[in-house]
Amino acid sequence: MQIQQHIINNIPVFDIKDSLNKVKAFFNENTYSHIAITEADKFAGMFSENDIALLDTNLTIEDCRYDLQMFFAKGNTTWLDVLETFARNDANILPVLADESSVLGYYDLTDVVTVFIDTPFFTDLGNILIVATGMKDYSFSEIAQIVESNNAKFLGGFITAIQNDVVQITIKISTTNFNEVVQTFRRYNYTILFGNSDDQFLEDLKQRSNYLDKYLNI
Repeated sequence: MQIQQHIINNIPVFDIKDSLNKVKAFFNENTYSHIAITEADKFAGMFSENDIALLDTNLTIEDCRYDLQMFFAKGNTTWLDVLETFARNDANILPVLADESSVLGYYDLTDVVTVFIDTPFFTDLGNILIVATGMKDYSFSEIAQIVESNNAKFLGGFITAIQNDVVQITIKISTTNFNEVVQTFRRYNYTILFGNSDDQFLEDLKQRSNYLDKYLNI
């Protein structure tokens, strides 16, 4: 997926000699989390809106060089890496650098997320299933095999959380044989966290519970 067409050029770049007052005025008029700083027309770092609130605005950016954060994208950076950079730096704007480290423009988080949402993972028909397993047992090839062994189509998937050696995977599959896929995951000792289709396993439990109630009432 190409996202270079989403580079925007209507956001300024500040020089390291500029005053913090100038940068603060920008943040007061916009909702961006950061802004790019250059030195001799080369990228020097990103200045955070949160940091400027704690500083004497009579200073220059150069006086606060230690507050600059080094994160950016290159022109050939993939959209997944771009999303990761946004997330790791808690930013909603990301500078795009040329090979000589000049700033070509920016990616806006909203634009990149829109590109992500327009992928077949979200637009194609299918069901979302979220499963969890131990980190040592995790195998993406096994997950795909479980889906496809039930004559369902594996439409995509990614890790959405890792905590306490447990990995959570969100996958999208075709609607065909969805319940069979769910049951196979259970047989392979996966925990089902979410499935957006009727789960036959739960339906069976309900029916058995109703049968037991009738039996006890005889």
